[in-house]
Amino acid sequence: MDLAERLARAPRAAVVDPQAQPYAGGPDDGAPVLVLHGFTGSPYAMRPWGEHLAARGFRVVLPRLPGHGTSWRELNVTGWQDWYACVERALLTLTDATGRPAGVAGLSMGGALALRLAQQHPDRVTGLALVNPVINITDPRIRFLRWIRLLTPSLPGIAGDIAKPDAPEGGYDRNPLHALYSQSRLWAAVRHDLPLVTAPLLVYRSTQDHVADASSVELIRARTASVDRSFEVLHRSYHVATLDFDAETIFDGSVELFARVAARAPGWT
Repeated sequence: MDLAERLARAPRAAVVDPQAQPYAGGPDDGAPVLVLHGFTGSPYAMRPWGEHLAARGFRVVLPRLPGHGTSWRELNVTGWQDWYACVERALLTLTDATGRPAGVAGLSMGGALALRLAQQHPDRVTGLALVNPVINITDPRIRFLRWIRLLTPSLPGIAGDIAKPDAPEGGYDRNPLHALYSQSRLWAAVRHDLPLVTAPLLVYRSTQDHVADASSVELIRARTASVDRSFEVLHRSYHVATLDFDAETIFDGSVELFARVAARAPGWT
């Protein structure tokens, strides 16, 4: 059964949340950047970052991943291959349209998807800016997801881990376990192929993160092959740092990275 058939059978919201709409902006001739949101979230958490990049001359595309921005039940009938197919299609379309390889920015699971793109399409990815990327969780319950998901479809949600008051993420209030189990399969694939990542890396890690532990960033530090790399610590933000106190630091750092790698990247041939 393909994605369209599964979504047609899934309980779902009547419409996409207006705040979860995909975004595209910036000049058509700007250096391309693909921006990717996280699990149970939506483009809402990444739109300020996308708009910041667009205002500085980049051509930005921020897709809405399948199952996101509608209902957690819809997300529960999608899987990592569906989310990856969405971002891969966006990358290919963006690089073909601009005639240039792209930078990729990702938050949380968006970071895992960004790494997968760099592994699968090294010629189309010029650099990666990752915020609290997740490719591993040390919580022992993850090992039992295969069975827990058969007992209950969801657990309390993970959205909204933000230090800044009155800064909602707009994510789901439930964590769909079939989809979470599928995400863990994505993590395994990304971990296996970390040595294939050679693109310049800028990785931000919050010291206080109530969603992800430090193991993902340590694996990225230890096993990627990127020579141009920087690992930065965020002291004032929680997991969704793109909406938190350190957002401007992240945005400005990514502008510097993407401008630098775009300047030396060849045109698309």
